[in-house]
Formats: sequence, structure tokens, C-alpha cells
Amino acid sequence: MADFDRAELDEMVQRWLKANEEAELAGDWRPLAEFYTEDATYGWNYGPTQEFMAVGRTEIRDIALGVEMQGLEGWTYPYQHVVVDERSGDVIGLWKQIADATRADGSHYSPQGIGGSWFRYGGDFQWSWQRDFFDFGNVSALFLEMITDKTLSAGMLRRIERATSGEKLPGWYPIGTAPVPLW
Repeated sequence: MADFDRAELDEMVQRWLKANEEAELAGDWRPLAEFYTEDATYGWNYGPTQEFMAVGRTEIRDIALGVEMQGLEGWTYPYQHVVVDERSGDVIGLWKQIADATRADGSHYSPQGIGGSWFRYGGDFQWSWQRDFFDFGNVSALFLEMITDKTLSAGMLRRIERATSGEKLPGWYPIGTAPVPLW
């Protein structure tokens, strides 16, 4: 594997973190697509039978950062820690997922467990791929709690209805059939 300049990787991480904060404030993550190479891939697991994969900057912008983030406006994803390997160009960012809605006790809804993103640096301040990981069981339990408490946004309710409708969703694949392997 090629070695990467540590100062460049550190600057990439700082640019990424700043752009994420701006996306959260705007409730629009699509501008983050400029941080990916034209041929980048971005995927994650959706439980025991489904995975998601966006191939190319356009799908990343339109599907991963567009469609898949609908209903999460107002949510934040503060990074808790970032690990950088300048030998491989790998970056691991560990984050929390925090809803803007609050419980009766004033605490924000947030799934338990660890969420994170594994990035591969592609040079020129762009990622060549990203793989997200999160505890699907805890995320599902949180959404169920929010549905029960009637605090899940209308946009997220629509997204859940679409996901459970049986229709073929863009970027969703049965495990092992995505155009690019998840791992």
C-alpha cells in the first residue's frame, strides 16, 4: 500500500468534520458528495438480509446522502474519535447519532452502541470509499421507541413506510449481491 502524507490526511479529516457540521445545520448532506472521487463507493449493512451500496459520486450524492438521509433533518452525528493510518490511507471515524427530538426527561433520542465510518483516502482531499457500521438492532429499537412516543418525524415515518413497502429501493441489495462487495 502507498504511504500518504499525514498532514494532508489530517487536513482532510478537518475539512470533512467541518463540512459534516455544515450539512447537519442545513439538513442537507448532499454537498458532501464533493468529498468523494468520481468512482467512489459508499455502503453499509441493513440487518440480516439487506445491504446498501452507492457506486459513483452521483449515486452517493443522490441516494446515500439524499434519499437515505431523508427524515433525518435535525439529527446530528458528532464524531467522538478519529483514527488515521497514513500508511494505508484508512480513516476510522466513530460517531454518535443524536435526534433533535427529546424524551419526557429532556434527554435526546440516540441509539446505544457504536456508530462509525471507515474511509479510504483517494488523494486530492477525496475519499475513494466509505463503509458505515452501526448497531442495527439498537437503531431499530430507537425508532420503535420514537414511534411509540410519537416523536419520529413525518419524513422518517414516510421513509420507514417506503422501506417496508416491498418495493425495490435504489441502492438496496440482498446480502452479497451489491455491485461492489461491502467488505
